Amino acid sequence: MRKLIAVLVAGLLVAGPATSASAGPAVEERRTYTGTIEGADYRVEMPRRWNGTLVLFSHGYYPFPGFGDGSLLVSNAEETAQWLLDHGYALAASEYQNNGLGYLVEEAMRDQLSLLDWFEANVGRPHRTVVTGQSLGVAISTLLVERYPHRFDGMLALCGAYDPLNTFNTALDVNFAVKTLLAGGADIDLVDAADPAASRDALVAVVDRERATATGRARLALAAALGNVTGWYFSLQPKPTEPTDWIQQQSEWVKWAKAFGNGPVAFADISQVAGGNPLWNTGVDYTRQLARSGQEDAVARAYRDAGLDLRADLARLAGEPRIAADPAAVRYMYRYGVPTGRTAVPILSLHTTGDGGAPPEQERWYAEQIRRAGDPGRLRQLYVERGGHCSFNAAEEVTALRALLTKVDTGRWPGTDPGRLNGAANRFDPHYHQVLDLSTFTKGLLPPAFTRFTPGVTLRPSR
Repeated sequence: MRKLIAVLVAGLLVAGPATSASAGPAVEERRTYTGTIEGADYRVEMPRRWNGTLVLFSHGYYPFPGFGDGSLLVSNAEETAQWLLDHGYALAASEYQNNGLGYLVEEAMRDQLSLLDWFEANVGRPHRTVVTGQSLGVAISTLLVERYPHRFDGMLALCGAYDPLNTFNTALDVNFAVKTLLAGGADIDLVDAADPAASRDALVAVVDRERATATGRARLALAAALGNVTGWYFSLQPKPTEPTDWIQQQSEWVKWAKAFGNGPVAFADISQVAGGNPLWNTGVDYTRQLARSGQEDAVARAYRDAGLDLRADLARLAGEPRIAADPAAVRYMYRYGVPTGRTAVPILSLHTTGDGGAPPEQERWYAEQIRRAGDPGRLRQLYVERGGHCSFNAAEEVTALRALLTKVDTGRWPGTDPGRLNGAANRFDPHYHQVLDLSTFTKGLLPPAFTRFTPGVTLRPSR
């Protein structure tokens, strides 16, 4: 899995030595600064001629050792970093404490602010600072701009998991359904596991075994629907149209994103950080949750094809003993994980429509928080018609960043209809149209695919 992260950063051309020494404000050559601040490694990339803008990047969740390759990311896509450096932008990122491993929202906020302090003291004071993040890094970035708005001029959110408590609670729902309906009494502990890795591996084995049968596929479709998990897993392939293909790709999300990545090992990590288990499914009505997921018809069809009784399986879920949360741990998650929607800076988000790792429904949830507690005029949300998690090309990311900077500089959003955005992104060289498929670690050229999209509701909102 650490190779997955390596692909994102491999090939970034860097001139000049890596150093943690001070530098003057005037930068006339490409330079790389690396070092450690209070236990957190950092990396800063400076262009030959700095335009005064700093882009501070927050990486996503690394749930366990071996997830990354040790490369410290400064952008979601390597081509994005190349373009930004070629055009005068400075890039910076902290790896956070503990080599970036685990649920480190509290630590990441402190480490990113410390890096920003270091940059201003040793490189120069930016004219404008944009914080950006991928996946769970969006939650980190969002909390930074909410709590320290004077340090930032804007935020670019990529494939955002704004509400980590929702993210992990829905993963709990998916894994709970897999265990209850498909595991056949196997010894699997979702939370408070004596051996989290063994429980994770058991869930993965159940998914692999059961998706080979019509009965298993139907129940996997139900489990996936309880977490708004899409059936578009492969970034470089068209959206599946056949029901069986849809469920097979849902099962890939269930296996890798929900069981392997955000399953028992992640739950154990979060419990350690929060001082107890913060996740729960007490009081959850899974029949109602299925109806609200927007996938009820697809699940019903799969159950008919398999000759199964959907009501009976929902009754099994309703009758299974539930998991309760530790109130103190829940309070920790609200303090370091659930944004309020109050912000004083412009925010632009970019999300793929086929993201099953951080479903785009969280965009709708965050917009609701902004409407309730903030200024909706500061938020603009864009969507790309593509499968996969964080599967943008650089042309799309840079086009989105330019729109954000227009708002920062002028106080007005530019036109962001899909036709205009695709026209702008299509003017980039094809090199910047490369999309990385995280499932196969391969890249392919895909044209920009901005689209109009209305996400569904979030099934387990934290507010």
